[in-house]
Amino acid sequence: MKSIIATSSLFLLCLTLVGCTSSPSTQSGSSELSGQLTLTGSSTVAPLATEIAKRFEQQHPKVRIDVQTGGSGKGIADVRLGVADIGMASRPLAADEADLTAHRIAADGVGLIVHDSNPIKELSQEQIIAIYTDKINNWKEVGGEDKEITVVHKAEGRATLEVFLKHFGIENPSVKGDVIVGENEHAVKTVAGTEGAIGYVSIGTAEADIESGVRIRLLPLDAVKANTENVASGAFPMSRPLNLVTANSPSPLASTFIQFCQSADVHDLVKSQYFVPITSESAVAK
Repeated sequence: MKSIIATSSLFLLCLTLVGCTSSPSTQSGSSELSGQLTLTGSSTVAPLATEIAKRFEQQHPKVRIDVQTGGSGKGIADVRLGVADIGMASRPLAADEADLTAHRIAADGVGLIVHDSNPIKELSQEQIIAIYTDKINNWKEVGGEDKEITVVHKAEGRATLEVFLKHFGIENPSVKGDVIVGENEHAVKTVAGTEGAIGYVSIGTAEADIESGVRIRLLPLDAVKANTENVASGAFPMSRPLNLVTANSPSPLASTFIQFCQSADVHDLVKSQYFVPITSESAVAK
């Protein structure tokens, strides 16, 4: 009889212990998350997603995140096919993509810059198009000084180039650039060193350089001041959302990662990529 009682007590003790530890993945401790996520899509979003993924993996050692590029269209298609857990898109979802959900993680604003000695305060859309298509060549034609305009343009494949061309409705072959640059800082350096130059860069980059004393000035667009605050609010016209895209019922791990991407914990990474953090995003941006 004592043996039976002892065995029963041991069995009950085991049940109690199992009941306390059977669901570690639901506990709030950062070490409990595990699994793998695959992200595919926009080459603009990918570098930011990669840096965020590294930080997430550091906090959750049992999680692995694979980030692959291929364009926004590929990311959306891969999510629909179930090949990727999360797509990356540097544009809003289209009307025929209502079966998906977009989660905004940042905004990308592109602003026009001139040398800070240039007296021009603002240019109209028509004037900007005329300058970039070689129809206006001197600042005096738009109310400025008698100084030749040096057009600074971006090389193929640059995200800021895509935003600029789309906003102004210009085909790239029609642009007549005097200087072709790659990185934002190359454009900033060129404009800062050439009094008659005009260029366009990510607004976050320009603001940081202006604050550090670089001799450039951001021009307003459509009477809206070019700053990160207006990009974040959606008021600045030459901007676009940077989204993570999922099926309407993402996995718990995907949802947790997306929430991390939208949190203040990664605002420093967003800024380091010269994007604008989203501070009032409610989690869904169709």
